[in-house]
Parts: sequence; C-alpha cells; structure tokens
Amino acid sequence: MNSIDRIPISKVERATNLVHTGAKVGVNYLKYYGKKLTSNENEARAQLNEDNAEDIYDGLKRLKGSALKVAQMLSMEKSIMPQAYVEKFSLSQFSVPPLSPALVLRTFKKYFGRSPHEVFDRFDAQSVNAASIGQVHKAFKNHKALAVKIQYPGVANSISSDLALVKPIAIKMFNIRGKDSDKYFKEVENKLMEETNYQLEIQQSLDMVAACRHIPNLIFPEYYPEFSSEKILTMDWMEGVHLSEYVSHENEQKDLDTLGQALWDFYMYQIHKLKKVHADPHPGNFLVSKNNELIALDFGCIKVIPDSFYKPYFELATGDNLSNPLLFKEKLYELEILLPGDSAAEVSFFTEMFHELLTVFTEPFQQEVFDFSNDSFFKKISSLGEKYSKNTELRKFNGNRGSKHFIYMNRTFFGLYNLMFDLKAKDVKTNNFNNLS
Repeated sequence: MNSIDRIPISKVERATNLVHTGAKVGVNYLKYYGKKLTSNENEARAQLNEDNAEDIYDGLKRLKGSALKVAQMLSMEKSIMPQAYVEKFSLSQFSVPPLSPALVLRTFKKYFGRSPHEVFDRFDAQSVNAASIGQVHKAFKNHKALAVKIQYPGVANSISSDLALVKPIAIKMFNIRGKDSDKYFKEVENKLMEETNYQLEIQQSLDMVAACRHIPNLIFPEYYPEFSSEKILTMDWMEGVHLSEYVSHENEQKDLDTLGQALWDFYMYQIHKLKKVHADPHPGNFLVSKNNELIALDFGCIKVIPDSFYKPYFELATGDNLSNPLLFKEKLYELEILLPGDSAAEVSFFTEMFHELLTVFTEPFQQEVFDFSNDSFFKKISSLGEKYSKNTELRKFNGNRGSKHFIYMNRTFFGLYNLMFDLKAKDVKTNNFNNLS
C-alpha cells in the first residue's frame, strides 16, 4: 500500500476534499438513474452502493482522523448499512494508507521532543498497522519488542470541523432533527477528543488491565508511560492473529467457544461490575494468541455508564419487564425514547417499535446459555433494521429518540454481537461474569 507524505489539516483543505467526494457521489447517482432505465432496480442500486462506498472511503482515508473514524463506526452497523459500505468501511479498522517514513520521523520528534532512534534501541519507520487516528510501529528497547502508536498530525484540531461537515449527512441518514440534536453530536465529539489524548488512553489502559486481568483466557499488553506522550503511546508488542483473520480459517469449536466466552465475560464484567466499557469492539482491537487466548488492545474509547442510564437500560432486558406494558412505557420515558411532548400517535408508534426491537435484541439476556452460531438471531436483527429503514411513517416523526448514552452503548453491543457471530461461539454462559471476582 502506498504511503502518504502529508495529511490535509486546514478546514479549507478538508472541506474541499469532502466536496470533491460529494461530486463523485453525485455522478454515481446520475449513472444509477441511467442504469435503472436499462436494467432492474436491484442491479442499479447494488452498483450505486459499490461506487459510493468506494468513492466515499477513498475520500475519507486521505483525511484520516474523525472523518475516517465515523466510517469505522458505520462499518459495525452490519444490520443497517448496505453490505458494500460495510465491506469498504471495515478497511478503516486496520488497513489504510500509512504515513511515509520521513513524515513518521518528523511527527515523532515533534510530539516527543526526540527522534525515535534516540528513544529506542531500534525503531522501524515503516508502519505495521495504520488506522483512523494513528498508526503502529515496531520498536525494541532492552531486547523487548514494543508497539509504538503515533497519532496522525492535525487529528485533534480537525474533529469539530470534520463533524460539522459530516453532520448534514448524519441528520439525513438517521432522521435527526429538532432542538436537542446537538447532544448526540457533542457526545461523539467528546469521545473522539478523548481518543486523541494518548495520556488519557494510557491511564484508561492501565486501569482496565488491573480490573480485568483475572478474567480467564484474556490477556493484555503492558503499557509504558515513560515512552508515551499526549500523541505517542507505547505498549508491549503482542504476537497474535487479528480476530477477523483467525475466524477466516477452520478452527476447533472448543477453541471458538473458549474465545467467545472470554470476550463475552470481558464485556459483561466491564458493563455490570465496572460500569464503564471498551466501546470500540471491532476486529482490529483483538488478537488471538498461539495459546488460543484473546488479546485485547486499544482502550482509547471508554464509555462511562451512569446509573441513571444503566438501571432502566438493563431493566428492559428482562422478559418480565418486556411483558409489563406500564413498566415498559415508564422505562422508555426514563431513557428518553418517549418524550413529554409526544403525540398519541408517536407514543403508540415508538412503544411498539422499541418493544419489537428490544424483544429481539435482548434475547441473549433472556437465557442462561446462548448459541451465537445460530444465525437466526442475527437475521432477525437485520430484518428489523431493514424494516424500519424503509418505514415511511418513521420519517414523519422526530428522530431524536433516546438518551445520548445510547450512541456508544449501542455501538458496543452491535460490535460485540458481530464479533460473537464471527466466532460462531456456542454454549456461551451469559451470566458467567457473576462468578468472576
């Protein structure tokens, strides 16, 4: 993959890049309308999705930073996004053009005050992994192999302007409108700002490792604050295979079950015991060791779960509460899914809609043991996503539904469910986290 010598940093440069991307998308729609006249609608729509996914991703990968991070987040919404977008945007997880070696050396010295060759015994200026906010290099110190993550130049400074450019697209895609919409964008902006602070990530990583080290079949790297800064992060180099690559090969079911149980326990322990969670569960953040242990990486995105959200959110995950109409509606108000000014039609529509969604989405919590290899569960989620994406009545109502905390909690569960399905883990004990002290 070709490296890049510079990243557009100014608002004008980044906006111009997105305008060019928008122009390409416009041309794709013209082709789509023409193709509809000579072929069927499904073929034309499929080609449109492929062309748009290619052009949008190509534009975002040059920008890197928060623009590319949004693509990464959307790639996890497999039940909502067209497959062409999922496949292309998923490349943002661990496969984007890296910075050139010369730019890497300049960037490291700017952020750390010394060149990497003055800090480490050996440093490879060729990236081994490039993602949305930073890229990873291999280094050695005192015969120990290290992974050094270097943040791309200008990422933190461009978050607000990038989101302002993405906002109109998001508003249209998710039917967001009304006076309270800014709370959702502010939540994303704040989390992205946290992800660009590697000193915060170091502390979050150390805390998470200390709290979860006891979970069976789960291991973590050690982190090195003395070789880190606000834009540089150094940890152990972990030998393993990316989870996405691991599941592409034939594996023993018992090994898949072991990894699935470790992953599920890790997330349930965080959510229910720590009341905070690693809210970035995509395949690029997990490796599998040669001993079939799950290696967890990258704790830049940690979502703290306030009790005011945690309590009603998980009260709706129990069968008894789902079947209690009065209590169910009460919790919907607590979670801001139903709003005080809603019309009778809105109350009826969203109560029915979320009851249907939650009945399916919370199935794993209704059982002591769950089989994530059974694709009927995931087909039901996908069909509901498709059903409501095409619902014309939904478009008539105010789409500002739900607490701002839903953004990263839903992201966490969509990502976790997708990883569990990729692993095809069977016989997962859903409440096993209670046995972990």
